[in-house]
Amino acid sequence: MKKFIVLTPEGETIAPNTDFEVNNLQMLGVVENVETENEAIVKLLKENEWIIDAEYNVSGFVLYELL
Repeated sequence: MKKFIVLTPEGETIAPNTDFEVNNLQMLGVVENVETENEAIVKLLKENEWIIDAEYNVSGFVLYELL
């Protein structure tokens, strides 16, 4: 079974010095005991309904397998 970290480019981060623009990814979660990225997304959303409520765009998720 595999383990994935799920990131999104959506949302904002503000630097302490507001003169600087911060571009980064936000971590939505880590999913374990799945075989594919699609299974990881489904499991993440089932276990964290707030992600849908917050209106994140699932098609923009970035997944990396953790070894």
